[in-house]
Amino acid sequence: MGISRVLVANRGEIALRVIKACRALGIESVLAVSEADRESLPAKMSDRVVCIGPARATESYLKVEAIIAAALGTGCDAVHPGYGFLAERPELAEACAEEKLKFIGPSAESIRQMGNKLLARGLARSYGIPLIPGSEKVSNSKEAAPVAQEVGFPLLLKAAAGGGGRGIKIVRERAELQGAFETAAAEARAAFGDETLYIERYIPNARHIEVQLLGDRFGNVIHVGERDCSLQRRHQKVIEEAPAYSISDSLREEIRSAAVIIAKNIKYENAGTVEFIVDQDSEEFHFLEMNTRIQVEHPVTEAITGTDLVKEQIRIADGQRLSLSQAEVKFSGHAIECRITAESAKDGFRPSPGRITWWHPSCGTDIRVDSHGYMGYSVPPFYDSLLAKLIVRGENRIRAVGRMQEALAGFVVSGVETTIPFLHLMVCQLDYVKGKVNTKWLEGMVASLPSLELRAN
Repeated sequence: MGISRVLVANRGEIALRVIKACRALGIESVLAVSEADRESLPAKMSDRVVCIGPARATESYLKVEAIIAAALGTGCDAVHPGYGFLAERPELAEACAEEKLKFIGPSAESIRQMGNKLLARGLARSYGIPLIPGSEKVSNSKEAAPVAQEVGFPLLLKAAAGGGGRGIKIVRERAELQGAFETAAAEARAAFGDETLYIERYIPNARHIEVQLLGDRFGNVIHVGERDCSLQRRHQKVIEEAPAYSISDSLREEIRSAAVIIAKNIKYENAGTVEFIVDQDSEEFHFLEMNTRIQVEHPVTEAITGTDLVKEQIRIADGQRLSLSQAEVKFSGHAIECRITAESAKDGFRPSPGRITWWHPSCGTDIRVDSHGYMGYSVPPFYDSLLAKLIVRGENRIRAVGRMQEALAGFVVSGVETTIPFLHLMVCQLDYVKGKVNTKWLEGMVASLPSLELRAN
């Protein structure tokens, strides 16, 4: 392998995940850390640590020049951005190319093509992929009004440069349009430096289905199945499953094929995910967006296919062909992932930084925990509150649900509040067990929290 030393330009569980993949491939890892992460588990596990700045992400993890300097200064020949932070910033991919560093991700061009939602919609349309009815750019609420009337209420205002659920507002009637537009534009400007908005029809009874892709420089593109990511809070995924259990086999194949068509047309390299919305009433699917990075929920795909997606990322960036063909991708069983965050659900999901005084994760057959947590670790207040990902696999969905219920019941953390009690309550709900959910189901359960009992963490 040409890559011998990788700078891991991220933190938390994904940094640890990349470090482990590097170790399995016989590659050295150098972890870029902020001052707040010097004593983190990834820092303890990497071969070398380099501090890139203060705790504030804008002065460390979000500084392209700091990442490049760290990579060059430690003799790295590749950079893995993980997810979040700079993972979908074309500037990092370009800077790596300029300095002859291999970027473990797609090209800057692919990131740009798919990073702007309006541009991505236009490309998908040109490839014959179904889109949610909507608009091009709308500059203000006055311009949006006639478009909104044509699309129909309820509708979504969305940031063209958006991600992570920011810059999205549901507008249920015309009277709400101006206020929602101003709020969404302000959020988009603050989060992305781009206040461009567009309109999409809102589909109330929807499923969020995404397809995992791998592509290499030789034009090979395969899918590694799909995931159901419908359980969300504030447009942020909370519980994910693979395969998608709520769609027919014929629709499944259509969605998988559509994702591959998009990736092949843009000559996509590395791991990526194409996301779709499925209208459960009409059984129609629509292109939503493409994420040009590894996803938080990638372990559920690994659990049912046996494919190590992070290793594949590194091999692809090294110039190698995909290690498997489409025909060699096999699926076995059902997997579920719950995102455990350091938050108090009973207090409106208030962040709960602090020191972990007891850490007892679940373990056993077909149970996996991806986490940077440990007894004595001090959860910092500066970053996303994701603390662990609990992944289980079962022979079928019912077995997987039962295993997840048991695994959450046995996962004990003290010192900080976590969402474990909330997640346990959710996976025990009859509607969830029966799979009778949509993208708004979890929000409805959150609204019911005062009348639901959360067990002690």
